[in-house]
Amino acid sequence: MSRYSPATDRERAAMLEVIGAGSIDELFEAIPPPLRLDGLSEMPDGLSEHEVYEQLRGLAAQNLDAESAISFLGAGMYDHYVPAIVEAIISRSEFLTPYTPYQPEISQGGLQVMFEFQTAISELTGLPVATAGLYEGPSTVAAAAYLAIGATSRRRFVVSRGLNPQSRQTLATYCEGYRAEITEVGLDSELMTDLAELEAQLAAPDQPVAAVIVGYPNFLGAIEDLEAIAAITHAHGALLIAACDPIALSILRSPGDCGADIAVGEGQPLGNRLDFGGPSFGFFAARHEQMRRMPGRIAGETVDADGRRGFVLALQTREQHIRREKATHNICTAQALNSLAAMVHLAWLGRSGFVELGTLLARRTAFARQLLAGIDGVEPITVGPVMREFAVRIDAPVRAVLDRCSRGAVIAGYPLDRDYPEYGDGLLIALTERRDRAEIELLARTLAEAVLALSGERAGVAR
Repeated sequence: MSRYSPATDRERAAMLEVIGAGSIDELFEAIPPPLRLDGLSEMPDGLSEHEVYEQLRGLAAQNLDAESAISFLGAGMYDHYVPAIVEAIISRSEFLTPYTPYQPEISQGGLQVMFEFQTAISELTGLPVATAGLYEGPSTVAAAAYLAIGATSRRRFVVSRGLNPQSRQTLATYCEGYRAEITEVGLDSELMTDLAELEAQLAAPDQPVAAVIVGYPNFLGAIEDLEAIAAITHAHGALLIAACDPIALSILRSPGDCGADIAVGEGQPLGNRLDFGGPSFGFFAARHEQMRRMPGRIAGETVDADGRRGFVLALQTREQHIRREKATHNICTAQALNSLAAMVHLAWLGRSGFVELGTLLARRTAFARQLLAGIDGVEPITVGPVMREFAVRIDAPVRAVLDRCSRGAVIAGYPLDRDYPEYGDGLLIALTERRDRAEIELLARTLAEAVLALSGERAGVAR
């Protein structure tokens, strides 16, 4: 297959005529002007290939990425170290190129990978049944909500404001098709789901709830009291859906043990790098009684006619396998290659290594929060237990602070004003094992200098 297929002017004109466009530029008019790249128009004609390459390399060098900077970005995607063995295995052609394993007799390797992945997710979440994987984290939340509709015959969801904003947006989009309603519950002073408000929403007699959906930990880093939420949820006949960080499950109680009925999440932190925003994969686990409503497919273990161990697709709820009206999802490739990367990463870490990683993150996060709390103009917002992420309030314009920090190749965090107007002065800071003590101390110095400088500028303007 060619990676580049050139077209002549005549061919381009013919294609534009078919689609009714006057020019190639017209195809990009839907993109807002501030997002369009104008720099290439300044490139002179007649340059040689290596001259074009040098100009493009110079443009690319203006980007600040997680490899060339010290990044404290999180908000659902994290720059964990991915061991070399991950790419070595997923690059093998037998894993890189296959499609859906319709024929088990020639797909044993792929099916075993799915089976092993399901086993790992089941152990992490504390729930007995896991699927072979879904597209990514936010859509797993929507898929879990659809399951809850079928399980309860109700069409109302109570969603914590601490749930990842992208998951809330995705759920809202799907609910247009589900003909379902969403009610949001706020956060208490420790940024955890307000239990009194949750109880009030569930107790409404004329609005029965299908499921309560919370993050674990939530988007602002707080570790929700899943057991208390589960008790309230189940008392009103609803299901509890926990959207989990898989790395956090290394040391936190499993959602299943806390009473969650469904655990879903974004799998990117396991073996998947921050490559251009994806692709990643989602995971999905539930209790036995929900198994036939679960989306996607489940690989099962069996024996062949000679008694040898083998693997098959044991349950398939895809519309390509069963009647469309009974299908629960249209998942096809199941992001199997990304799931394999996660499985290799987990195997590389091992049980003790995985727990060691989680413990390391919790300790470094606690150290970082304590260090930043000592800076004038910086105040922690997430004050309860945290795993690897927390929010702070900054007494200076957040985006200006981030801009100053980036000049020193430090990406200080994620501005909360994008998703939480009530925390317009908030910054979400995340750590991975790649951020050592020296880099955390550098963050503290850089942040302190930026806040001090901007506070001084603001005081000068006020005078």
